[in-house]
Amino acid sequence: MAILENIDARGMRHCETTALGVLLKHAGLDLSEPMLFGLGSGLSFIYWDAKGMDLPLLGGRVKPFELTKNLSTTLGLALSVAETSSARKAWHNVAAPIDSGRPVGLQLDSYHLDYFTTKVHFGGHVVAMYGYDDDHAYLVDTEQQGGAVRTALDSLALARSERGPMTAKNRSFTITVPPAVSWQAGIVPAIRSCATAFLAAPIANLGHRGIEKAAGQVRKWMSRTGDPRRHLPHVALLMERGGTGGALFRNLYRDFLGECADHVESGEIRTAHRLYGEAAALWTDVAALIAKAGETGEAGDDAYLNQAGDLLLDLARIEKDAMLTLSSI
Repeated sequence: MAILENIDARGMRHCETTALGVLLKHAGLDLSEPMLFGLGSGLSFIYWDAKGMDLPLLGGRVKPFELTKNLSTTLGLALSVAETSSARKAWHNVAAPIDSGRPVGLQLDSYHLDYFTTKVHFGGHVVAMYGYDDDHAYLVDTEQQGGAVRTALDSLALARSERGPMTAKNRSFTITVPPAVSWQAGIVPAIRSCATAFLAAPIANLGHRGIEKAAGQVRKWMSRTGDPRRHLPHVALLMERGGTGGALFRNLYRDFLGECADHVESGEIRTAHRLYGEAAALWTDVAALIAKAGETGEAGDDAYLNQAGDLLLDLARIEKDAMLTLSSI
């Protein structure tokens, strides 16, 4: 049995930044959630449509664990990552750091976690683990999931070893913060990196081109789904409350830019902060229109989805302009 004390277990809005916040604060670096998200160049967009999906997914961030790697590179943190197919080694990789006084980050499938009331497979979920006893693991998850929570050890093992989209092989990680790290020096490089990736997305499903694609495709969703009253509100719920911080992560990036303006004198950052304020509000409107379309649920009645498509075209332009501005700082 080992349960660490002095762990900030409040939980934030997004899973990966929540876990990073726990690990970094325990190591002496206390950053806000928007700052963690932005320094990790976390913002992105993907229109993900795969065989067997009821409706495509609108994703608003980089792929799982990419944010953690970006943040570590930008700030010069020592990121130690372990993956294994062995259940015994997987447990050792978690227990050993905790026994030595360090919390551990885990990537796992939330489906198997006891405290999740909605049972959906998502292999890109990230939590911080700060203790264990004979029966349970003690975790920090998002505020929405309860902050400080616990799950049975066998459930944790299943969650960590699950295979499928976005999963990792029992991935665990720790982070070491070097003395006198200057996180402020990482602001401009992180912004440039995020803007470059967003503008130079290699396929049409990503970045501002992906938003443009979504603008055309969302208009067809009513005929795409066999159960619009269930599937459309679910998409809207994920956009606003699926660990995104609201507005498909745009609220977090808007607030990141607002914080940056207090540390870096830049007209470009102030302009982009304003533009992402507009974008965040429009993304919330898009989610509301998709939900209303589901409430109507009538085949052939695409009025709300057409309005959502119009707003997405506006969003593609606004976000492209914002990222072009940020790429020049």
